[in-house]
Amino acid sequence: MQTEVYRLVFILVISVCGSLAIRCYQCSSDQDPKGVDNCGAYKPFNKTEHIAIECNTDESVMPGSFCMKVVQQGPRGFIWDGRWRQVIRRCASVADTGVTGVCNWGVYENGVYWEECYCAGDSCNSARSVNTNTYWRLASLLLLAPFLPIRS
Repeated sequence: MQTEVYRLVFILVISVCGSLAIRCYQCSSDQDPKGVDNCGAYKPFNKTEHIAIECNTDESVMPGSFCMKVVQQGPRGFIWDGRWRQVIRRCASVADTGVTGVCNWGVYENGVYWEECYCAGDSCNSARSVNTNTYWRLASLLLLAPFLPIRS
């Protein structure tokens, strides 16, 4: 009976986790034409207008195993390329903090606010704020299941 439970847990983990290749959205608001917001700097990001690309292919600007979203917002009067807010979505090879599912933020010396968010789920860099992938939470729980005491 216990062997069957371990097999079931293993099969669930494999099916939930899927493949190791991650897919992320890739865009940058500084590449948008004037008056156009394709990357979600001023309005919600439209997932139907973009295709998440696999991070370890030639299509990716940067190969990696994480997704990343960077937001930069200038103070009043600070404008670059006619914009006061920029968003970059892409793959990332290493999270600055070493963990994913978190956002770091700060202010540069010139007053520009920045926020970098890292996540490890397919297409997870599409949202306004990055959340950890529910599948990875479930997989972690399933991996710990054999070590939990079983009451009969």
